Amino acid sequence: MLIKLDESDLASCSYAISPMIETHLGLRLLSGIDPAGVLRPWVERHRPRLAELRHTDPHVNALIALFRKGGYNADFLLPPPVGPHGTFAEELAGLRATPPALARTEIGCTLDGHRRPSAETQRILDGPDVVDRLADAMEAVWRQLIEPEWSRLRAVLQRDIVQRAGRLAAYGWGAAVDQLHPRVTWAGGGITLGISDRDTYQVAGQGLMLVPTVFGELVVRHKPPQPFTIVYRARGVADTIGPPSPPRDDALGPLLGGGRASVLRALAAPATTSQLVAQLGLSLGTVSGHLSVLHGAGLVDRTRTGRSVTYAANDLGLSLLSART
Repeated sequence: MLIKLDESDLASCSYAISPMIETHLGLRLLSGIDPAGVLRPWVERHRPRLAELRHTDPHVNALIALFRKGGYNADFLLPPPVGPHGTFAEELAGLRATPPALARTEIGCTLDGHRRPSAETQRILDGPDVVDRLADAMEAVWRQLIEPEWSRLRAVLQRDIVQRAGRLAAYGWGAAVDQLHPRVTWAGGGITLGISDRDTYQVAGQGLMLVPTVFGELVVRHKPPQPFTIVYRARGVADTIGPPSPPRDDALGPLLGGGRASVLRALAAPATTSQLVAQLGLSLGTVSGHLSVLHGAGLVDRTRTGRSVTYAANDLGLSLLSART
């Protein structure tokens, strides 16, 4: 797929954080549909909770029965993001608003050519209230598995957006697309996506939405009149498995103090104060104090974008991290 853009399309590029997408893709990881990769510790920690949920709620099993790897997946289960500050409740309302006839058609396409589900699952999928039952299952997964860690997950996603939006504004499309995904490249005034769709599309008038994710890799959606949507793996996803832990031979702790050393490690990628609070589990006052000391020592830089202040380890800070960790 080739998505044609020019510099005039910069204004039509938007960013979104989607709790529904994280719930959907997180469940795919936990159910073994997609490989866990660097998130294996998170998956192993949550799989017992998913097993319990599947035992008590058969609708979750029906939801998982509609997941496919390398095949068609029902589109209505992944409604478009509401925007940069959309809530799970808003996105869930979009799922529940799916016309039953559309849901039945997409479920049929998903199941076509695959082994028939269990009798219990098939009864749920054939039921007149299938949309609400699958929405209930998605909500249960959100409440039990994703929402308790949402502040940390959202911090990783917000940090990626701040960094990528800054690169887009300062350097244009090529810099924004750089390292988005190995199958995504920028050349000749367009974004090339290495997927099965070989057509060329023009963004003008439709817009482009970039959606970072912790749990997925690359998802492309093109359903006019909605914007082209590219879901991509955010940077720093390993942060979701817990605060950065120092190596056994780490000398930063004794040198800077454990808290300041943790903040400096986390700033290997840019972050705001609130993002660091969510990631590290420290208080706002503690993080602010550590940032003040690190900035005063010349180890981190501070950048203001609108109302947001972003911190990042500078060359001296990164050299210290590289040399001592």
